[in-house]
Amino acid sequence: MIDKYMNKYLDRRMKYLIEEWQIATKNEVADFSFRLQVLSDEVTQLASFEKNADTKLSDLETRAKNLEAKKR
Repeated sequence: MIDKYMNKYLDRRMKYLIEEWQIATKNEVADFSFRLQVLSDEVTQLASFEKNADTKLSDLETRAKNLEAKKR
C-alpha cells in the first residue's frame, strides 16, 4: 500500500524533484561530451582573443606615450 502511494507521489512530483535537487536527466547527459568540447573550443578562442587584445592595448599605450612625449 505504501509502495503504491510513494510511486504515485513520485510520479506526480518527479519534475519538481528533478528541478529542486538539480538532477540531470538522460537527455541532458547524452550530449555532455559534445557540449564540453564546444566549451573547450570557446575557452581556447577566448584565450587567443585575450592575448591579442593585451598586445593591441600595449601597442596603443606605447603609441599614446610617444605622442605625449612629442607633444611636450
